[in-house]
Amino acid sequence: MKKIIIAIDGHSSCGKSTMAKALAKKIGYVYIDTGAMYRAVTLYAMRNNIITKNNHIDEDRLKQELKNIVINFKLNGEKIPETYLNGENVEKEIRGIEVSGHVSPIAAIGFVREFLVAQQQRMGTEKGIVMDGRDIGTIVFPDAELKIFVTASAEIRAQRRFDEMKAKGMEADYEKILENVKTRDHIDSHRAVGPLKKADDALLLDNSNMTLEQQDAWLMERFNDITK
Repeated sequence: MKKIIIAIDGHSSCGKSTMAKALAKKIGYVYIDTGAMYRAVTLYAMRNNIITKNNHIDEDRLKQELKNIVINFKLNGEKIPETYLNGENVEKEIRGIEVSGHVSPIAAIGFVREFLVAQQQRMGTEKGIVMDGRDIGTIVFPDAELKIFVTASAEIRAQRRFDEMKAKGMEADYEKILENVKTRDHIDSHRAVGPLKKADDALLLDNSNMTLEQQDAWLMERFNDITK
């Protein structure tokens, strides 16, 4: 069976990572969470005071610091990839509401996107990957054989994010999360570089009212359609 690139784009907290991980595991592909890469850069910027208390980003310093940022993924005991920043497992830290509140402005910076897009493209040279993000099907891999664009209502996405954080033992406020989801939607869709948008040849998946089982079955059908 030929190997392909599967690009999954969509709004924040719509379950892209969950579905991409499940699909990659089922078909034996490598899963790459590009959102985690932007979150890792954001965490680095926060820890090193590149983002000030009044939310100003020192772009000159960030550009100089990029050479010191190494991001990779390692499988945990359950064979689930986790994000490492300069050798440290930061999977939990990058999922918090504070990082979520800063990641969209960081991801909108052109040189940050160029830095990470180049890494992502190298990861896909041999195909056999499932990659999720905001601009995978439009910028990173415009020739991907299978492109999915995922969405759901802001309220449902906020509730999912709330439930995920509570399940991990993290503090969570639904109203703040909903506000963050709506703000990120606006920033992601209106940024000058790599804006969030559906590729012309992407398949639309609104999973607002779908179970995980229904979603996974839909994805497998689309995969089989392409690779048969």
